[in-house]
Amino acid sequence: MWGGRFAGGPSAIMREINASIPFDKRLWRQDIAGSRAHVAMLGAQGIVSADDVAAIDGGLATIAAEYEAGGVPEDLDREDIHMTAESRLAELIGAPAGRLHTARSRNDQVATDFKLWVRDAIDAVEAGLAGLQAALVARAEEHAASVMPGFTHLQVAQPVTLGHHLMAYYEMIGRDRSRFADAKARANLCPLGAAALAGTGFPIDRSATARALGFAGPTRNSLDSVSDRDFALDYLMAATQCSLHLSRLAEEFVIWASQPYGFVSLPDSYSTGSSIMPQKRNPDAAELVRGHSGRIAGCMVALTMTMKGLPLAYSKDMQDDKPPVFEAHDLLALSIAAMTGMVETSTFRTERMRGAAEAGFSTATDLADWLVRQADIPFREAHHITGRVVKLAETENVALSALSLDALQAIDARIDERVFAALTIDASVAARSSFGGTAPDQVCARVAEAKIALGAGA
Repeated sequence: MWGGRFAGGPSAIMREINASIPFDKRLWRQDIAGSRAHVAMLGAQGIVSADDVAAIDGGLATIAAEYEAGGVPEDLDREDIHMTAESRLAELIGAPAGRLHTARSRNDQVATDFKLWVRDAIDAVEAGLAGLQAALVARAEEHAASVMPGFTHLQVAQPVTLGHHLMAYYEMIGRDRSRFADAKARANLCPLGAAALAGTGFPIDRSATARALGFAGPTRNSLDSVSDRDFALDYLMAATQCSLHLSRLAEEFVIWASQPYGFVSLPDSYSTGSSIMPQKRNPDAAELVRGHSGRIAGCMVALTMTMKGLPLAYSKDMQDDKPPVFEAHDLLALSIAAMTGMVETSTFRTERMRGAAEAGFSTATDLADWLVRQADIPFREAHHITGRVVKLAETENVALSALSLDALQAIDARIDERVFAALTIDASVAARSSFGGTAPDQVCARVAEAKIALGAGA
């Protein structure tokens, strides 16, 4: 393609390091779409004849059918998906194929292809995350009143409901979806027509190609157009944050599935066994989701470092922009699917959860709150009194509600028999009825809102 300037061909090593077709063949649909939009614009502007436009468009349609049926061939001499498609076009239609590259460069071509691919990837992730949210909401509705221990520092803190716990992840995933939506909005300008770096002298219509490819409009600076990879970094940043949320949920399942906890039983379809220990049921799917988050974060760091310090405009370093995005997307899509399946099919052992909530003095704060409300004691003093009560219960190895009134009044005479109504875990959960709290009525309200939002595609 540059034989007029070079007397000799590249070395074998140069061919291998320079070629990107092994990975950028994944852009073939976007490359064909961009080329068809570009040649249609060239024809509309009178830059290429109608006959040549028809031949080129027909050839591109044939290539798309070939790639769909048999995949994209890998020839290192053709370097990348752009030259692979263009060379095949020349084989199919001859000389008119050479007119396709009028008024464009591989620099604006690859930026456009990659943006289109990232946009499609965001749509796929969005659909997957909506499915995960729907699974979380369904199980939260089922367990709106199922009591479990809430933890801080992985120590039993206060009783909550399983529905409330699951809806916390619904909120996290909602923020992930908003980040991907923001990334897509920022990526919605078309680089095609920026050419190599300075624009072109041909009378092209960049707005037409932008519209044809579903963009809001053309990019506004040709230098920035070909050197920008913010859209890829935006995708990776959003993917990294999302993977962290998935990893946290996966870790919950790993812990909950362990025998000391026994809060959840994973189905066979998301578990594995041991080659030596017949009794084992390992939460490998959850562990792999947890592990994938590190790889996705690594992809984000890789592209960040690639882009650091690059001068305007295009540099060959940027050929390495696609592998980390492709890898992160594949891992994220698989992680979303795995977590959705686990949420949908796992059996929550609610009696075991309830027993753990009852065993950890989780209603201690309710005693302190009762002292504030009923005995008009300042909270800090109530906190101290409650600490003495917990110490007594721990010494006697009983729940707070199992202490006698005499024992409680020996610590503070202002305690009366009404306190026992506040010390059950059901009363504790029901009392947390502030907006966004764990009370079953609050959980049901958030579930109802979520179902409306999901139905509206939010």
